[in-house]
Amino acid sequence: MDHSTSRYPFCIVWTPLPFISWFFPFIGHMGIAMSSGVIRDFAGPYHVSEDDMAFGKPTKYWQLKVNKARGGQNGWDRAVTDASEAYKKRMHNLFCDNCHSHVAMALNLMHYNERTNWNMVILAFCMLWNGKYVGLGGWLKTWLPFIFIILLSYGAYYCAVNPKMF
Repeated sequence: MDHSTSRYPFCIVWTPLPFISWFFPFIGHMGIAMSSGVIRDFAGPYHVSEDDMAFGKPTKYWQLKVNKARGGQNGWDRAVTDASEAYKKRMHNLFCDNCHSHVAMALNLMHYNERTNWNMVILAFCMLWNGKYVGLGGWLKTWLPFIFIILLSYGAYYCAVNPKMF
């Protein structure tokens, strides 16, 4: 891992989405890295970014084991490339065919961990439980807006039920 250059070989990476992650910090944008660490992410309709994630540098990563990919390193890179080529021809759909689906296709193509049933829900939970923050900055970028909104909401509620305090 090289956080300074955003190189995450054999990793699934994640970054928060503006507004959505502020209210639901477990929902975000996902990509998958090649063996070289270059990240591919389904960034929008008919577009797969390479080495430039749509919503900023990763704040979390989940390192996978290359020996669990059919074909090892070559199988990994081929699957990520094939999934990326397929998603360059697809319309983006926030709920059905999105960045998580792109990563799931790559994992299914490489038969990661002898499985071919990866999907966006499984990946969201796996990232939630297995993902590691790139550092304090990654944690803050993910959770600070949510904490601020919660505190602001609590303060507004407290002021509304205790108007004589002010």
